[in-house]
Amino acid sequence: MILQTTLSLAAAAAVMNVWLAFRAGKLRFNTKILHGDGGHPMLMQRMRAQANFVENTPFVLFLVAAIEMTGKGGSWLAIVGSVYLLARISHAFGMDRNDANPLRAVGFLVTALTLLGLSTMAVMIALGRF
Repeated sequence: MILQTTLSLAAAAAVMNVWLAFRAGKLRFNTKILHGDGGHPMLMQRMRAQANFVENTPFVLFLVAAIEMTGKGGSWLAIVGSVYLLARISHAFGMDRNDANPLRAVGFLVTALTLLGLSTMAVMIALGRF
């Protein structure tokens, strides 16, 4: 069984993680901070944006793969995963700002709703209700 949705989302997530690392790395290079955030607020924010991505994305990918393996996925699953990744881009740009802002808020909200929605769907499938 080829998990096309999972493979596509995992590939996109990997590229996105490289992009997030590059953003932090470029700032690290420009500020000559080799370790940690060096007390530089923007570097800390970019590091947290990448860390937050890494903290949440494996759960999303695992749930997508599990749902897809049951055969209950379909195009809705690809759409959910794509919206999640777009929201993570929004979150990353929102983390560059020092104020409360809609980019970060949307990123968080979509992440939370994606995790809750996929978890609910997984339980419903496991109980035979979907």
